[in-house]
Amino acid sequence: MGKFTLNMLNQDSGETSIKTFDNLRKMGVLESSQPTFARTGTSLIMCLCWCLLLLIGGADSQLTHPNEVNALRNIQRSLTDPNRNLHNWNRGDPCNSKWTGVYCHDRTMDDGYLHVKELFLLNRNLSGSLSPQLGQLSYLEILDFMWNKITGSIPKEIGNITTLQLLLLNGNQLTGSLPDEIGFLPMLNRIQIDENKISGSIPTSFANLSNAKHFHMNNNSLSGQIPPQLSRLPELVHLILDNNNLAGSLPPELSEMPKLQILQLDNNNFAGSEIPSAYSNMSRLLKMSLRNCSLQGPIPNWSNMPSIAYIDLSLNQLNGSIPAGDLSKNITTIDLSYNNLNGTIPASFSRLPSLQKLALTNNSLSGSVPSTIWQSRTLNEFERLSLNFQNNTFSYISGSLALPPNVTISLRGNPICLRGDLVRFCGPQDEGFGNIFKRTNGCVRVASCRPPYELVPPSHDSPCFCAMPMRVGCRLKSPGFSDFRPYISRFEKHHSDGLELHSYQLVVDLAEWQVGHRLNMNLKIFPAFVSTSKSKSIFNDSEFGRIRSFFSGWKIHYSEVFGPLELLSLPDPESPSSSGISKGALAGIILGTIAGSVTLTAVVALFIFKKHMKKYHTASKQRRSSRISIKIDGVKDFTYGEMAQATDNFADSSVVGQGGYGKVYKGILADGTVVAIKRAQVGSLQGEKEFLTEIELLSRLHHRNLVQLMGYCDEEGEQMLIYEFISNGTLRDHLPGKTKLPLSFTMRVKIALDSAKGILYLHTEANPPVFHRDIKSTNILLDRKFIAKVADFGLSRLAPVPELEGGIPSYVSTVVKGTPGYLDPEYFLTHKLTDKSDVYSLGVVFLELLTGMHPISHGKNIVREVNIAYHSSMIFSVIDERMGSYPSECVEKFIKLALKCCQNETNSRPSVAEVVRELENIWLMIPDSDTKIFKSIDIDPKKDITPPSSSNKLTHSYVSQDISSSDLVSGVIPTITPR
Repeated sequence: MGKFTLNMLNQDSGETSIKTFDNLRKMGVLESSQPTFARTGTSLIMCLCWCLLLLIGGADSQLTHPNEVNALRNIQRSLTDPNRNLHNWNRGDPCNSKWTGVYCHDRTMDDGYLHVKELFLLNRNLSGSLSPQLGQLSYLEILDFMWNKITGSIPKEIGNITTLQLLLLNGNQLTGSLPDEIGFLPMLNRIQIDENKISGSIPTSFANLSNAKHFHMNNNSLSGQIPPQLSRLPELVHLILDNNNLAGSLPPELSEMPKLQILQLDNNNFAGSEIPSAYSNMSRLLKMSLRNCSLQGPIPNWSNMPSIAYIDLSLNQLNGSIPAGDLSKNITTIDLSYNNLNGTIPASFSRLPSLQKLALTNNSLSGSVPSTIWQSRTLNEFERLSLNFQNNTFSYISGSLALPPNVTISLRGNPICLRGDLVRFCGPQDEGFGNIFKRTNGCVRVASCRPPYELVPPSHDSPCFCAMPMRVGCRLKSPGFSDFRPYISRFEKHHSDGLELHSYQLVVDLAEWQVGHRLNMNLKIFPAFVSTSKSKSIFNDSEFGRIRSFFSGWKIHYSEVFGPLELLSLPDPESPSSSGISKGALAGIILGTIAGSVTLTAVVALFIFKKHMKKYHTASKQRRSSRISIKIDGVKDFTYGEMAQATDNFADSSVVGQGGYGKVYKGILADGTVVAIKRAQVGSLQGEKEFLTEIELLSRLHHRNLVQLMGYCDEEGEQMLIYEFISNGTLRDHLPGKTKLPLSFTMRVKIALDSAKGILYLHTEANPPVFHRDIKSTNILLDRKFIAKVADFGLSRLAPVPELEGGIPSYVSTVVKGTPGYLDPEYFLTHKLTDKSDVYSLGVVFLELLTGMHPISHGKNIVREVNIAYHSSMIFSVIDERMGSYPSECVEKFIKLALKCCQNETNSRPSVAEVVRELENIWLMIPDSDTKIFKSIDIDPKKDITPPSSSNKLTHSYVSQDISSSDLVSGVIPTITPR
């Protein structure tokens, strides 16, 4: 034993022991003046501690490389860990002491050291930033920080990890641009950065990732064009870029990707772009989702796409007829709703044996509805077929009128519904897919299990028995179906096989659809049944680790129909799902025995020390709690000092606006970023509840037509919200008498369209959906290019969510709040807030755009005044004269839409989707010369503003202000068929 030296021990443990002895000496514990019994007890403590260190050191003689130990400590220092998940990173060796989330290669490398293979910190409630020291983990293969609250940018040093295969950073609050250096990682297989706030363009260097199969970058703020160079990626399977700010044209070169199966680009702005005809040759493509991308032109011929199973081209401006060619027999979903399609329903739609959903609503389709679409199908108890043909011009149903079970169809808004015998086809649409699936265990006449044990569903391999399940949260990010129920058994079989389990060991406990066509699931994984032993009713450490590695390393074979599986949560390895005595428990027993043996001799020496440490920890805890402020996901917490510095100590010269909540300041952060700082005043009309609501909502909302929240401050008794600075102020500022540049009609239509798209996102794409509740012209901001952004969510309310039975309430009951002149009359009377309440407010804003009037001025209400002018055929007398010339037919459509939005009865108003569609139609009617002028506008409000020279030109299709209002044929408010 005497031959052992500290060099044989764990380096950190040795240093710790030396420091401990020094501290004891300083405290007087080791002084010779101590009584003999005290010195004897102290010597015994030292001897036992020394022996324990030797024991640990002999067992852990293989050490982690010092550079990686240092890197891990720097990584820990850059993170905030409120739950103390990383508490054991402060002692021992990373690989030998099994630091939380650190998994190492099982052998030493040529340098004689162990190296970190995986950093798995999924869903640990971590905040802070990613340290550049991550680049020092030179043998790392998996970097997983998913579902935390990490802020800051992605360090470029990650590009130094040439062994990296999985880069998993989704579900954080990362900002900045994507580092070019990541594009040179030769082994990278999967990059997941979705659900962050990453901006900038997609680096062209990513075209070098020859081994990459998965690009998941959805729900960020990426901009620019999709690099055509990505077509060089030979292995790419998934290109998921939905919910960004991507623009430009769709690269035809993407059709050259030999293995691409999912192309998901929803909710981007490829304005004026057509779907390249080359996309019809993508023979491996399973899913094409281009929803709400401002696309136009025809639908490519899809008969050359033999693998396609899911097509969503809704909410665009596609025109022409639906391709007549045969579709793949695998097709489950076709959504072409809210376009400008004409012609008839192709006969090929009657030959789709796997079809679940066919949506053609809000087009200009005509002719007959062939009943062979549903008569040719035989559906089992788990299958559904949803057919939505609302708001077209279908005149009759050809064939049998019998409607089989499990088929739902709606023809509301078609001439066909004028026939009394077809009323059953004209009700509201219910897809019948069900939003929530809950598994029942299927065990009968079996006593229940004592928690945390549960009954395992019976199978042909095992009876019902009690076991402790491992619970796994996951979701399908881009499934190729609309109804999960027919695929549940197939999913369970596929993933139990992938995990090398018996089929009964994995069950889907709960499945729930999310906004964006993503399917959340809770899985239960049970231990295998062993009839001769009761000890197998819980997982041991080895089996737990094996299953964890399959999920964390994406080792389950990819299924085409289910699409990519995303991990949301895994139980902690230290949870009570392991059996037997673990190494940690054994170490605890040993340490406990040692501690017990020396307690009597050490009690006197340690009493004073413990008392001192207790006071220290109490004071430290008090200091920490005094610094704790509110913590909201998704935003940066600024200090009061940073805000004072940014605004020159809140100087009056920095004030750019003021409202009931307080003043708004223009500020410049230390890095030069210009921001708008909304500072609450004492006794403000809005309070802490609105403050927290605005942070919570805006942190989860990302759309080009919504103002972006950057952070907040909650110090020194202050409450401040920090937004991106929108340079051209509010819409109200640009209406008569406020600015040098009058808004042309084209600009006003585009502002209306942008605002409506922002509200459409809140109602249909936000998760959960949101009712704004305070839409008004002062809450619509304009940037340098006059792109409108909806702001101020202090009064917002979450929209109703599905109940357990699947029903959705149509309103939220709430105390009436909002701004006079913009309030929905029905909401004011009934306190029932609906999506149509926002539509009413939006309609008032449209009337402001058209007339320049205030909602209420000198006792006059804008809705009533415009209605009177319209009924009196004097509508042009109230049109804003600063608007210049304008197309008369466009103004008529805009007025009709605005008044339709302002109907007193909720059901008489269009939905926001219908508003967007009508505004897009008006936009398409405006001459190209005017829209080009608008797109070229880029105004710095600091400079003098000169109106475009062409803004006053008058053509034959335009109306000037001296034209009589008798040009309007009708003096009554028309009924508008929703489009």
